[in-house]
Amino acid sequence: MQKALGTVTHESNLKVASKIKTYVLDTNVLLHDPQSIFKFQENNLAIPVEVLEELDAIKSEQSTERGRNARRVHRTLQELLPSSHAMDEGVRLPTGGTLSVIINRYLIEGQTQSPGMQRLRAVLPDLTKKDNRIIASALFVQERFTPPVILVTKDVNVQLKARAVGLESEDYLNDKVPEKNDEDHYREIAISIYDLQRFASEGEFELDRDESRGLAINEYVLLRSDEGKTMPARYYGDRVLRRLKLPDSVRAPGGIPIRPRNLEQQFFMDALLDETISLITCFGKAGTGKTLISTACALSQVFDACSRYDGVSISRPVIALGKDIGFLPGSLEDKMKPWLQPYHDALEVLIPSKPPKEPQFATKKVAKKLKKKEAMVASIMPPPAVHGPQPSGGLPPMKPYERLLRSGLVDIEALCFIRGRSIARRFFILDEAQQLTPHEVKTVITRISEGSKIVLIGDPAQIDNPYVDSRSNGLVYAHNRMRGQSIAAHVTLTKGERSRLAELAADLL
Repeated sequence: MQKALGTVTHESNLKVASKIKTYVLDTNVLLHDPQSIFKFQENNLAIPVEVLEELDAIKSEQSTERGRNARRVHRTLQELLPSSHAMDEGVRLPTGGTLSVIINRYLIEGQTQSPGMQRLRAVLPDLTKKDNRIIASALFVQERFTPPVILVTKDVNVQLKARAVGLESEDYLNDKVPEKNDEDHYREIAISIYDLQRFASEGEFELDRDESRGLAINEYVLLRSDEGKTMPARYYGDRVLRRLKLPDSVRAPGGIPIRPRNLEQQFFMDALLDETISLITCFGKAGTGKTLISTACALSQVFDACSRYDGVSISRPVIALGKDIGFLPGSLEDKMKPWLQPYHDALEVLIPSKPPKEPQFATKKVAKKLKKKEAMVASIMPPPAVHGPQPSGGLPPMKPYERLLRSGLVDIEALCFIRGRSIARRFFILDEAQQLTPHEVKTVITRISEGSKIVLIGDPAQIDNPYVDSRSNGLVYAHNRMRGQSIAAHVTLTKGERSRLAELAADLL
């Protein structure tokens, strides 16, 4: 039996086999996924004691996800390692592997004769840095024990430094999605012109078994005939395609009509307007209409007499682009205004400052509810514009979207305040979702109650969070894990519609 990781005098629970590996975990892995300890199957796990010190410094962050995760890791380790003997000898995990805490005896005893420590001191002489000490602990394990040793870290620089001293290192791969494939774009299916005409008249078409292979429920496709005629459709499972359910346009009371400008926006609008879909993920570069279309569809449904939604909630993570300018003065509303200004801009585009038009028709079935909605609209929308000179010294007129915010029908807030909430009967839009970790996205989605819808939008190619990348961020993770569920849909927007300049900049710069 091999010696324990943390001592040279006791027997260890460390498993030794040809296929078993020993993974040394960096601090950022535990902060990224507090349950990562249970996701290495039957392999050995080793946590350097320096990691515990770093977690101790982070656990006091009361209002951050990092602080909460550090405290969760501490509680987990306390349960798994109840004594110093357990930390030294290691314990068996439910997964079949082992867990130990590393104490690097080379640093304690001042040994410098080992080849690993000589390489380390030659390449990374400053052992006051925590990263270098963690690498040293991994080298200690590599030299003392038989199984292959791998340092797992999400810090790219630590990976490179570890490899420079002869230590194998890799990223935490458990929550990474597979490499990008064709499922992110809609599929074209060739059918005859007669089948296309039948689909247009009946609204439904059954695919052959080979044609339906690989399609997920609620996946969008384009039917194309040999003559070049096309028609969009959505896959409902059991080889059945159905036509999209799209109105000519959507609009909020007093707002301008919004129509889809391309095929992908038609897909997106169909999913947004379908109340049977509770979760939508949308990838799209800048200018593809993610925020504007989702906000327009949300507002149109909130003011619909038959809608189940009582309001719209819009949120985003607070992560800066470029160098941070520091703390902002003023109230909470003043501090959050720069972060939430894009949604104020979208609302101002959707609802210009002009009197609302009264609805002209209402069936008997919805008359009572429509009357209630009319009263609500009348109470929050602005009065008719007054022409001519205005009294001096008065307050500026309130904009229509400001009335929506004051009434509570539209909430625009930072994501950091969502923990502990239960969001019922709301149309929830989470922008910049690519900045979140999978654990943070799970936290948000589990806040959604019955009768609500959540839309995750973002661009996986624009990430400012140093702890996630294009394959491990919460947006792509949610899409990958929820694909094929009957209440989930995904759309990728590729064509920019903001302006020709914005489209060129997104593609070329």
